[in-house]
Amino acid sequence: MKPTGKNVAPQDRAFGRRVQKYRKERGRTQAALAAALGKTSSWMSQVERGVQPVQRVDLLQQLADELGVSMGQLRPGAPADLGKQSPAPASLSLSNDLDETRRLISGHPALRTLLVSPAGIIKGKSGKELRGDLEALRRDVNDLWELTHAGQLAQVSALTVELLPELERAARMAGEQQHSELYLLLSRTYQALSAAFVRQDEADAAWVAADRAVFAAERSGDPLHVSASIFRMVQAFVRLRSLGQAEHAARTAIDALEEQGSSSPPTLSVLGSLHLGLALVHSRASARSKANEEIARAREIAAQLGENRNDFNLEFGPVNVEIQAVSTAVELGDAGVALDIGLTINADDLSSERQGRLLMDLGRAHAQRRHGSEALDCLLRAEAIAPEIVQTHKAARATIHELVLVAGTNAPRELLELAERADALD
Repeated sequence: MKPTGKNVAPQDRAFGRRVQKYRKERGRTQAALAAALGKTSSWMSQVERGVQPVQRVDLLQQLADELGVSMGQLRPGAPADLGKQSPAPASLSLSNDLDETRRLISGHPALRTLLVSPAGIIKGKSGKELRGDLEALRRDVNDLWELTHAGQLAQVSALTVELLPELERAARMAGEQQHSELYLLLSRTYQALSAAFVRQDEADAAWVAADRAVFAAERSGDPLHVSASIFRMVQAFVRLRSLGQAEHAARTAIDALEEQGSSSPPTLSVLGSLHLGLALVHSRASARSKANEEIARAREIAAQLGENRNDFNLEFGPVNVEIQAVSTAVELGDAGVALDIGLTINADDLSSERQGRLLMDLGRAHAQRRHGSEALDCLLRAEAIAPEIVQTHKAARATIHELVLVAGTNAPRELLELAERADALD
């Protein structure tokens, strides 16, 4: 059964958008392109709406040829030339997936809009209602987060390059009634980018995205999204090794939320996540008692919340707290504690990123205890679920390198292949 408009996979919808974009740029109608492929106009319409996935590689190559683009442009991650290489494996290196997005946010995506009519934008007199376009933007931002959680970062970049400039312009040009929601969508987009950049260890780009997320959230008038954006900034500061800045950012937001005194589920989700952020900061500083205090506080908040939620795409809840407790214990060298906690966790209902992170940290804990085969098993399972975690996370790569050194000439083939994929042999 084909998917309906309500349950289209985000990657299929993003693919359809690219097909439509390239078709229109080349001045071709759906009917003409469909005829060239031996298909019907109805089929082409379904492809562009994401309802009809294009799964056959030969058909994908034919479609790319008709549009005058490479398969990689049409579907990021696909082979660039069918005749020269086979489809890329899931575990292929992901180090360049976000390069195009990084370039995009290095400038100002809406500068041209500001220069064309700055007075009208400031006074709010040039606005227009988006209506149907607004629903499409909401759907695209939701898709962006699904792709981010799934670790499909090449798809994240492809969608962002189209979506972000459109959102930046719309937020400044739309009417007052839609102003707040558009800035909120813009903040959510930058939050997703910050999370994606953190996962690829591009901390400076993550900081830029988080800072813009804070600004857009403030313009939207949603203080909880400001706080959620600050959480993303804390993650970026940690990756930048700016632990003092990370602690200050988290503590300032925590103090403000606690002063507000709200116990709504969204507030608790943000507050608990910020305490987990502080636990990460203290564990990186080897401050065991402070890190454990923050984990304990996050547990209290999760218990008060009483369920696993995904407010602001933070995935905060009892299970995620325990995943972070495992990570904290590993950072502090408490491998036994990490294994005791981690082996009792069922993370099946969380994103592939959270599942992969748990397995990676269990692999690190086993490596600390010199359980070589168990460590390798966990790392391979983590790679299968979320390959970029193993291939770009410095701690994972260091663990793999250590496993190779310990095993020496007896290193199993699976370990050496993993080390090669993660560039952890040197």
